[in-house]
Amino acid sequence: MAHDDSTPVFVISVAAELAGMHAQTLRQYDRLGLVSPSRTRGGGRRYSSRDVALLREVQRLSQEGVSLAGIQRILDLEDHVAALQARVHELTQERDAAQAALSTAARVFAVGPQGEVVTVRPGQRPPRPLASQALVVWRPNRPARPQRPTGA
Repeated sequence: MAHDDSTPVFVISVAAELAGMHAQTLRQYDRLGLVSPSRTRGGGRRYSSRDVALLREVQRLSQEGVSLAGIQRILDLEDHVAALQARVHELTQERDAAQAALSTAARVFAVGPQGEVVTVRPGQRPPRPLASQALVVWRPNRPARPQRPTGA
């Protein structure tokens, strides 16, 4: 059976020794919600390596003069930051997947020869309209005729 740093394996006496504090301190931290170990069916506390590291951090902050309420706030904010970082990572992966999907099936819309919407590949121009069959006559030396008013 493989164990990672979140697997609860230490009884309270061993966790207290590893953290360098008294078992009663661990019970107090548990009551305050600073460190919440797993419980056995019988209600016994089981600490993981992560819990022991957290106990050491709580002890360090306490020795630096931070109150237990301040330590709780610091731990809550660290958890919040970790959750936000995980969400940013998740959203970044979703964005990258969406961009990859768009790049493989990118569609660009343009106006076709008769004014309709056509789909073209990126960098491609829509088809040109057929050459006009209209004839335009221009006579530069001939003055324009004045328009007669209609109706009277």
